Amino acid sequence: MTQAPLPRLSVDIVSDVMCPWCIIGWLKFEQVMAHFSGRLEFRVQWHPFELNPDMPPEGEDAAAHVMRKYGVSAEQSRANSGKMAGVAADLGFAFNRGPGFRMRNSFDAHRLLTWAGSREDPEQSEPTGVQTALKLALFKAHFTDNRDVSDHAVLADVAASVGLDRARAAAILGGDEFGEMVRTEEAYWADQNITGVPAFILGGRMLVPGAQDPEVFIRVIERKVLADAA
Repeated sequence: MTQAPLPRLSVDIVSDVMCPWCIIGWLKFEQVMAHFSGRLEFRVQWHPFELNPDMPPEGEDAAAHVMRKYGVSAEQSRANSGKMAGVAADLGFAFNRGPGFRMRNSFDAHRLLTWAGSREDPEQSEPTGVQTALKLALFKAHFTDNRDVSDHAVLADVAASVGLDRARAAAILGGDEFGEMVRTEEAYWADQNITGVPAFILGGRMLVPGAQDPEVFIRVIERKVLADAA
């Protein structure tokens, strides 16, 4: 007897590689996918959002940036960074935000992520593909390895590290390919009232904002997805 296919849930994640809560949110969501293993199939796609679209090429000292943008003291900034680092460490991810850590312009990273996403088959059976691999490699390059992910050579190297063609990545970065697609997507999500990240859109209709605990996603999926499929 042929087993019926599992219900499939699309997961659109609006995110920026500069956002520490975005990697934390993803690591929590991995637990959600594991929870529903054998009951539900997932298909993940990442979408661009720039926390700082006007960030200059040289970037900005991260501590100074947080104090300026959010109006917090140096002590509050260190406390918040420590809290995020602790949460990430519990999830198996290292934040190495030393004194030289800088915020970077993420537009070119989004161009590469859009390219990677365009290479994937939307009907593939695996929940994630090369776009997710690239996204996670960029998170690690920025937050763990303190690499400049606005630098074209760094971006091409990171792309190659997940199996993408380095020469093709470098050619994209050297021109303006996928730039219009990034801007169009950013405008679309802004029109959908996405003003902060991460934002998880489940099944194209259910918004779960922020780096929520797995239990929040599980409740939503149990009530809104699996109940409808029963």
